[in-house]
Amino acid sequence: MSRAATSIVVFGLYVMVMGVLLLTVPNVLLALVGYPTTSEVWIRVLGVVTLLLGYYYIVAGRNEVTSFFRASLLTRPSLIVFFAIFVLVGMAEPVLVAFGLIDLLGAIWTGLALRFPGKQG
Repeated sequence: MSRAATSIVVFGLYVMVMGVLLLTVPNVLLALVGYPTTSEVWIRVLGVVTLLLGYYYIVAGRNEVTSFFRASLLTRPSLIVFFAIFVLVGMAEPVLVAFGLIDLLGAIWTGLALRFPGKQG
């Protein structure tokens, strides 16, 4: 597996863990980012979608789908921008930006791995 693929698989695992947490203990994550707890189904629906998205990342990484890797370089960094806007307009607590930072750092890792492939391990 290439370095870029490894970065995508690792990111996919992170996303899947977040999906499982949203599905099973959503109020823990909501409290972490300063939102009120909920018993509504929407947060668990988001958990399912997140879990499935993580699976796509893992499959793409394991199959060296470099077009997917490159597409993620456009989408993952945008998350921190949206989260920062949510904070700036008072819709979210600043801790939300930390979750966007994880996506940004993952995208940087993937981008560097694509630019300088080298040999894995």
